[in-house]
Amino acid sequence: MQLNVNRNRTLWLSLSSGFIALGLIAMAISWATIGSPLRLGIDFTGGTLLQMRFPSAQVVPDPAKVREALEKRDLANSIIQKSGTEEILIRTKPLGQQERLALQDELKKDLGAFSLERVETVGPTLGRELFTNGILALLLAFLGITVYISFRFQADYAIFALVALVHDVLVTMGFFAILGLVFKTEVDSLFVVALLTIIGFSVNDTVVVYDRIRENLKFISRKKAFREIVDESVNQTLARSINTSVTALLTLFALFIFGGQTVHDFALALIVGFVSGTYSSIFNASILLTWWRERKGAKTQTMEV
Repeated sequence: MQLNVNRNRTLWLSLSSGFIALGLIAMAISWATIGSPLRLGIDFTGGTLLQMRFPSAQVVPDPAKVREALEKRDLANSIIQKSGTEEILIRTKPLGQQERLALQDELKKDLGAFSLERVETVGPTLGRELFTNGILALLLAFLGITVYISFRFQADYAIFALVALVHDVLVTMGFFAILGLVFKTEVDSLFVVALLTIIGFSVNDTVVVYDRIRENLKFISRKKAFREIVDESVNQTLARSINTSVTALLTLFALFIFGGQTVHDFALALIVGFVSGTYSSIFNASILLTWWRERKGAKTQTMEV
């Protein structure tokens, strides 16, 4: 069975537009409520993070009770979040070592015994620097990929490859914006690493499709229309794209399930981004290139007439 991507391109583009629109709405709501399109973690905002694990035989205290304990040390504005069935995450303002140790003793008196699985402290200045560097890294990656594809193929190939990459980044960001609103999921510096990895994975898939289109144009351009060549090229690379994605996703799902809280969101971001990257490489990048070439060809013929 052959996949005719250009025949149903309105459907493929509508699906992409719908996912992006939902994400943008979530980011707008997030911006209006918490001041940023995503719920930023401690890496970007600064503060101290405590991840407490309670014994399995002990009842995990209610977040309201945890907040009462924090109020005694003027930390009532801290963010409290349950993680699984045995852990609680607390994010406070930046605390020194003595302040943190005093807080731990206070919490043990009020909440019972627990073990600290993770302790992180980031100053607000470092947080802003990490955020700025993360944005800069994404922009440089976009620029480098655009230049590379322009030299290897043509300018229009590069433009639509860039559109596909922006699509993947927006889908992933939108997904986490929704998670941030519903489950208070935060993004940290690993999220930026995940976005850069998604860009690399997606552009590799797109280059494979584009390379096959270019090869087919050399041999059958006089026999078939451009959209037929694109459809044929997509079908020739479809099995490879799907097999590569499934192999990567199997590893990522294992990491998501068994990797622990530290890499849980990182693996989830990669899963969403890799699925989006495979979709955009097969559908968006190819059909947008077809649309542009057909529009360009029609305009040329009109001018000649």
